[in-house]
Amino acid sequence: MEIFMNVVKVVYQFLWGDLVTLPIPGGSSVGLSLLVLLLIPAGIYFTIRTRFLPIRLFPEMLKITVEKKNVSQEHSISGLQALIISTATRVGMGNLVGVVAAISAGGAGAVFWMWVTALLGSSTAFVEATLAQIYKEKDPLYGGYRGGPAYYIHQLFTRKKPEKRRSVIAILFALSGLLCWCGISQVIGNSVSSAVENAFHIPPLYTTILLVALAAVIVLRKYTTVKILDLIVPVMAGCYFLFTIIIIGKNITLLPDVFERIFSEAFGLRQAVAGGFGAVLMNGVKRGLFSNEAGSGSAPCAAAAADISHPAKEGLLQAFGVFIDTIVICSCSAMIMLLAPASVTDGLSGMDLLQAAMQYHLGDFGVIFIAVILWMFSFSTFIGILYYARSNVAYLFGDNWISQTLYKIFALVMLFIGGLAAYTFVWDLGDIGIGLMTIFNMIALIPLSKEAIGALKDYEG
Repeated sequence: MEIFMNVVKVVYQFLWGDLVTLPIPGGSSVGLSLLVLLLIPAGIYFTIRTRFLPIRLFPEMLKITVEKKNVSQEHSISGLQALIISTATRVGMGNLVGVVAAISAGGAGAVFWMWVTALLGSSTAFVEATLAQIYKEKDPLYGGYRGGPAYYIHQLFTRKKPEKRRSVIAILFALSGLLCWCGISQVIGNSVSSAVENAFHIPPLYTTILLVALAAVIVLRKYTTVKILDLIVPVMAGCYFLFTIIIIGKNITLLPDVFERIFSEAFGLRQAVAGGFGAVLMNGVKRGLFSNEAGSGSAPCAAAAADISHPAKEGLLQAFGVFIDTIVICSCSAMIMLLAPASVTDGLSGMDLLQAAMQYHLGDFGVIFIAVILWMFSFSTFIGILYYARSNVAYLFGDNWISQTLYKIFALVMLFIGGLAAYTFVWDLGDIGIGLMTIFNMIALIPLSKEAIGALKDYEG
């Protein structure tokens, strides 16, 4: 067991640790992980190839979002519903505690680099979602469509041998996804039980039993997931945004100072922490990448299920999803924290820091609100990742209810275990899973990107 845990640490460090360290003027340095080296250049490349799609086509994204739902297959989902599912998984712990951690380690300037990362990530999200649409298949079990990176990776590597039933890289992607989502299940269970215990003093066992029971009722039923997410996601995101606007309104005179901090610290003009510009830059970039998931291959599992008139439309919707996640929701967390006096948040970290900031702004209600909103964020994430898992399970084990149900039960068990205790090594497995997913996804994304660019040109006509 000790050997296995050491291997996990080595792989985790390889994926997420500083692979390259670059010195920069002023005596600071920037450490670049393998995933940063993969995703940032890819995001820049896709942004240029799509002619700055996130800015140029933002009005088109809004137009598609409010389009009337129109599906041609029974039990299929609309493009907007696919966006809601992907938003459910993007909007989670990273938008709350993750943003707090980024600002704590990198200062207010980390927020600016999160925004930049989101703009680049939007282009990547467009490419992977469009490819998922191009290579989607009919789903014989659930109805509608299914697909994702495992399917377009398969097509890329079996073109010369179409009789092959599986591709090694596609198998590795699918396994990495299932590994990642089990790790995330544990994180969700622990986060929810801890937050509820802090806010309401309810023992973790009771919270966890309720959480698992509710999740089981939803995920073990055939067509309930999308209906529940359609209800939860707009409410939770809308409430969080609304209360952030109220907080900003109460502290409107402080807003210019907050933005001045963000932009000045972004370029190291006023250092907030030791390490200077390097810490500011990388904390913002890493948190942005982890939060919006662009390039990891998660969201395309939902994008492929959309019954939509043109592949590029779903690509634009998923690009808009990155905007919602980082520019809107992550910025809400940043504003809640940065508008609170330093004396309130000094010496605190994670949920304690965020709850202290909310207590300053909204009193005891603020602490309760954060606990409830975290519960909703985490619960919707769990339901969403099991929707993602459908396509990976089907690719690995074929179209049968036994494998689909067994994976759901396994994830529910992991959710229960996580609610009672934190096993950091399992959490590391989740991070390794998303790191490996990203690598295998990017192997196919670059060579296939010309097809997504072609779809965009065709759509723009």
